[in-house]
Amino acid sequence: MSKRLQGKIAFVTGAGSGIGEATALRFAEEGATVVLCGRRIEPLQGVQEKIRTQGGQAEIAVADVSDEQAYVGALQATAQRHGRLDILVNNAMAYTWGGIDTMTTADWHANFATTVDGTFWGTRTAMQLMKEQGGGSIVNIASICGLFGTAWMAGYSAAKAAVINFSRAAASEGAPHNIRCNVIIPGVVDTPATAGMLGDDKTRTNTEKVIPMKRVGLPVELANAILFLASDEASYVTGASLAVDGGRGSDLYTVLD
Repeated sequence: MSKRLQGKIAFVTGAGSGIGEATALRFAEEGATVVLCGRRIEPLQGVQEKIRTQGGQAEIAVADVSDEQAYVGALQATAQRHGRLDILVNNAMAYTWGGIDTMTTADWHANFATTVDGTFWGTRTAMQLMKEQGGGSIVNIASICGLFGTAWMAGYSAAKAAVINFSRAAASEGAPHNIRCNVIIPGVVDTPATAGMLGDDKTRTNTEKVIPMKRVGLPVELANAILFLASDEASYVTGASLAVDGGRGSDLYTVLD
């Protein structure tokens, strides 16, 4: 039996750790050549070594997703080098903490540069490339914050909400060209990005109390969902928003508490 992504060229942003790393590892296991994108080369080299040790193929593209020229250039270079771009995962994100009444305009904008602008630049470039080759799959990563809104993270919540609706529009435009665009909505996942909020037993326990499955998610659990949407197994799925959150989004009572 062939692997699910055999022969595919996949580009994953934020691939140096967390969900991005787990996704890159799963893609490589399923036969894709994975381009690992991030701002710092050291984490990317670590992921690349893991993939190669397991017999997979991985390349590195050092680029800041909030830099239009750098990000678009990395995507175009990948397509030129391989002759195609089959999968794009817009996973990179950035956020700031703070109350709305004290938030500076710079802090507000910082939430959008990577999460919204980067997702737009990546999706636009991928759609241009994928039209020429007859199709492809884009998976954008949002957050449960984009559904509910989260106190002290208004900018991040607004940015992730924008990703969800933008992706629906992209799905509608891409469908006639066999370009699928879907969204994964993670709940709380055990990654370096959430280390601060899960840093002690009390905080972790309180967080788990409001999750129906009573635990936080693992990066590989998100990666498996991303893999499905990226693969041909989801060939008739576009414009979907898939929550991978242990039931958090479906539990009205814990939302209201």
